[in-house]
Amino acid sequence: MAAFTLAHLSDPHLGPLPAPKLHQLAGKRALGYQNWKRSRHAIHRRDVLDALVADIRTQAPDHIAITGDLINLALPGEFTQARTWLESVGAPHDVTLVPGNHDAYVRATQKQISEWIGYMRGDGASAGAPLSFPFLRRRGPLTLIGVSSAVPTAPFMATGWLGHAQLDALDNALSQLAGDPNFRVLLIHHPLSSKSSYKRLTDAEALLTILRRHRVDLILHGHDHIHSTMWFDGPHGRVPAIGVPSASAMPYRHYPAAAYNLFSITRGGDAWRCEQRVRGFVDGAGVESAEVRELQRVQLI
Repeated sequence: MAAFTLAHLSDPHLGPLPAPKLHQLAGKRALGYQNWKRSRHAIHRRDVLDALVADIRTQAPDHIAITGDLINLALPGEFTQARTWLESVGAPHDVTLVPGNHDAYVRATQKQISEWIGYMRGDGASAGAPLSFPFLRRRGPLTLIGVSSAVPTAPFMATGWLGHAQLDALDNALSQLAGDPNFRVLLIHHPLSSKSSYKRLTDAEALLTILRRHRVDLILHGHDHIHSTMWFDGPHGRVPAIGVPSASAMPYRHYPAAAYNLFSITRGGDAWRCEQRVRGFVDGAGVESAEVRELQRVQLI
């Protein structure tokens, strides 16, 4: 079987920020706008993001996964700007998206996430169906499982939450996949473990309980803006959870420059093999490739 290549990027934080109206800068948005003007506009650069996406195209992956934070303050104009950017990355069939906390920055514009619904629609969902999580998409030998941890939070908080309804639906969906040999990839914005209480997934333990019962082979997330590999217990062994830096970032403090991951997934006999390759900016130069490493061999039971 030929390798299936999955590209993963996250947290593009698209700029430039549309000019906000005064009435839109209340509460959390006012603080976020000050932060953007003070420093974030210089960290998250569109030219960096464009170069990274151009490099992804040269790698010709079979599919692209994006794990949230397309925008910054959830201003109405940002949603349209992000939809145009998504269309430049690829068609909805070829790109799968889950939202991040900045995409749900304030409650007033949560519904506007539906502007991107084509990239978050599960297989078999009708064109007029409302946005729903979790969703499942089959692409080649992969089953992509998208969940949303994007919820509005108080100022100075960036926590995520799945909620009982979504967790129950995920448990049911994974139960229905029992015996399905496809390689399963869970997409979520927040990491499943965090040292920062203000950035954590608040119901992570409930999600991990589900993942201990049902096979998931790879977990992809964003949010922390760093290279990250964590391992969690699954029913047949340890499962890797991989984080990636912001796709638009210049290096700052302990955060690395923009990068993305390429996963090469192959099946041989009754086992899957998954290799990870990192491509990103190095020393202010162009996009380069780091060492390939084998994440794991997944034995189908």
